[in-house]
Amino acid sequence: MRLFPGLRQIAPAWREFVSGDASSKARDALSVFRRRIATGIGAVLLGLFAITFAKMGDLAQRLFLHLESLWPYGALLLTPAVFASVVYITNRIAPDARGSGIPQVIAAARNPGRDAPGPLVSLRTAAAKLLMTVMMLCAGGSVGREGPTVQISAAIMVAVHRALRVPITAGVLIAGGAAGVAAAFNTPLAGVAFAIEELASAYEQKVAVLVMAAVMVAGLVSLGIAGDYIYFGAMRETLDLRSVLVIAPIAGIGGGLAGGLFSRILLAFAAPTHRWIQVVKRRPVLLAGVCGLVVASLGVATAGATWGTGYETTRQLVESHGGSAWFGPSKFVATVATALSGAPGGIFAPSLSVGAGFGDLLTGIFPDDPKGAIVLLGMIGYFVGVVRAPLTAVIIVTETTASRGMIVPLFATALIADLVSALVCRERLYHGLAKPFLHAHGSAKAGSEQGEESDLVQTRAQD
Repeated sequence: MRLFPGLRQIAPAWREFVSGDASSKARDALSVFRRRIATGIGAVLLGLFAITFAKMGDLAQRLFLHLESLWPYGALLLTPAVFASVVYITNRIAPDARGSGIPQVIAAARNPGRDAPGPLVSLRTAAAKLLMTVMMLCAGGSVGREGPTVQISAAIMVAVHRALRVPITAGVLIAGGAAGVAAAFNTPLAGVAFAIEELASAYEQKVAVLVMAAVMVAGLVSLGIAGDYIYFGAMRETLDLRSVLVIAPIAGIGGGLAGGLFSRILLAFAAPTHRWIQVVKRRPVLLAGVCGLVVASLGVATAGATWGTGYETTRQLVESHGGSAWFGPSKFVATVATALSGAPGGIFAPSLSVGAGFGDLLTGIFPDDPKGAIVLLGMIGYFVGVVRAPLTAVIIVTETTASRGMIVPLFATALIADLVSALVCRERLYHGLAKPFLHAHGSAKAGSEQGEESDLVQTRAQD
């Protein structure tokens, strides 16, 4: 042994290799490598998709506004017809594409082994989501593209992992959805916060690494192609302490009440207990047409202020250019009507617009304070009242308006709004909206298992 001292180290290694431990470690390393490659490819693809989707959405809104300028009252016919058509097509070809898209990802993440290969996050559902959302924007629907981006991004991430034969876990769905938020708003930090607050019920270290990697890659793709733009315009103003102590509670209470009311209305329609709601939901196409008529009437009455995402009007309010006092209430009703129609489309951007309108109303009460700063408090108050995700909301508003000097007032307003909204509507909106998808696919699975058990009993009886 003195002649070959290295044999002492070689022998244990050889025994480990022979026993199969080395090959097991090699397989584990290869599995980790494939998972990282799948996450990276998926993040790049969904980043590119988010940019394409944004351009398609902007083009659709410009097309609608051009048609509306040529035929001002044509929306009274066009919008209800498109709403009804979109709901009919969605229910026929891809019922899991209806609504926001975030509830579907939450539902799929609860049981990824069962639901990830299913229609909740399939490419077929994602394609329908994309086309139907764009059609809604072509008709002036008060929808956003952020929720749909979450569902479509999760579908892309799942498809890439399946193509590379990487196991689908909840982390894959959470990473895809969070990266979608980051790419849609060009706000990487908001993607991580959204994963923690909304998508992940149990946030583990492995999931954290996966989410941050996907968000970083998607954010870099969006930043590299679209540039370092500020979504809602820059707001550099701040509030003094005395103003914050007065305005923040008002914005938080008002926003929490209004946002909680919005959530309560949507949840009441999602799982109806009143007989009249059940009767109305039995005719989804007719309901969509009526909702479209409401949206069209509001758009005509407000000279187009409530059409689409509300991005342009919100930007004007944030930059202290002012707007109509009717914008906030009208946008609220338009967003409720659009959401109740059952058509695909998100509520992130419209909710921020409603909040901006609410904040603009507060500027009349406090004329000596910076208007843009008050508008931001209105935005955060109402948005948190709807989604009940204070950290995500603060990061989104801060990053999309470059208002880092307003972080403390925004947090104060967000926490108050979250508390008040919970008193109005105890159940969180997206988790409540996920229940119908959980029940639908859970019952389908249960029926399948019962059928398999029955077949097995019959086979044994025949034997």
